Amino acid sequence: MSGPTIFISAGEASGELYGALLVKVLGRRLALAGQSGRFFGMGGQRMADAGLERVVRSEDMAVMGITEVVRHLPRVYRAFRRLKQSIRERRPDVAVLIDFPDIHFRLARELHHLGIPVIFFVSPQLWAWKKNRIRLVQKYVDRMLVIFPFEEPFYREHGVAVEFVGHPLADLPLPSITREQFAADSGLDPVHTWIGLLPGSRPREIRDNLPEMLASARILALRSPGREELGKQVEFIVPLAPTLNQAQRKMVHSLVEEFGAGLPVQLVEDARAALLHARASVVASGTATVEAALIGNPFVVVYRVSPITYAIAKRVVTVPHVAMVNLIAGGRVVPELIQSEFKAANIVRQIEPLLPDGALRQSMMKELKRIRGLLGSRTEVHGGENGAIDRVAAITLERLGMSFPLKESVQL
Repeated sequence: MSGPTIFISAGEASGELYGALLVKVLGRRLALAGQSGRFFGMGGQRMADAGLERVVRSEDMAVMGITEVVRHLPRVYRAFRRLKQSIRERRPDVAVLIDFPDIHFRLARELHHLGIPVIFFVSPQLWAWKKNRIRLVQKYVDRMLVIFPFEEPFYREHGVAVEFVGHPLADLPLPSITREQFAADSGLDPVHTWIGLLPGSRPREIRDNLPEMLASARILALRSPGREELGKQVEFIVPLAPTLNQAQRKMVHSLVEEFGAGLPVQLVEDARAALLHARASVVASGTATVEAALIGNPFVVVYRVSPITYAIAKRVVTVPHVAMVNLIAGGRVVPELIQSEFKAANIVRQIEPLLPDGALRQSMMKELKRIRGLLGSRTEVHGGENGAIDRVAAITLERLGMSFPLKESVQL
């Protein structure tokens, strides 16, 4: 029996993970009803593997900042036209847009004009800047599904149909891989101290962030026990985002060879496993900071963008913290080194006290545990559903007039 056609779109690594999980859950729920859903849109390889027909690859769209978007505008515009054309031709029954507002607000307008219901999952940070864009949400988005608790009252105050569904990463179990197996798979020594270096998922931010991270790694390696042999007691882990294509992965390798020559640096595929087993990490502001918090890995937040992007952002951003973890906590739980403060010496100064057991490390880990509790889905409200992705799937199918018994809720 045929089922609905659903447009799902995600443009970056974190949203692409949520998209892949959502396609899987929707497919299983529809199968319970004897239907086969058809999914198409923009996504990465994980979404394709889950069953999405990709009109546009998300790895070709991951640009950031004002100057970066302008430079890649022709490519972005061509991809946007392909997405619009696919929507016009196939007329999906419902659309789920995941984060990536620069593209998705424009798609939401197109979808709205065609009479296709729009569900926006993972709110853009309108509460921090670009608050005038709330008008776009009010006009073109039928349902806003947010993953941070403080976002819900913001949208309610602006008359938007909104629901806090919880953070998808809070529903995931910790990676099951042991330290020994991760070491064997990654070429690491399990007896050494591991420090994670997470420079981001987009090529430009990796180029902006990784060299300074590696400069701090050099200082840390020289200060570690056994300093007569560079890095004898410390190793550094750099996870590769799954949305990076082969040319971009080669770029990361080149950066490590150029700025990390002689350092014990290993590139790995699994960021969550790296965060689980690293002693502490240096993490670029973004979803990886939430991953680190949920896993309980002490970390320092860093970030750097182009001077023009930063100058504009500084004029309009109204929140007291850059790191999402600090916004959730309502205070400075983890150090933030942004723009001119993002220097190797400052990274070392902030991360060294987190490496040994002690009051500072324990205090941060306690706060990270509290944050995990704040991000959990409201299972008691929804009768025992399995978390954020399951709730998004239920809302999507409810919009199509479909519902399922809670006892058949799909386990991720």
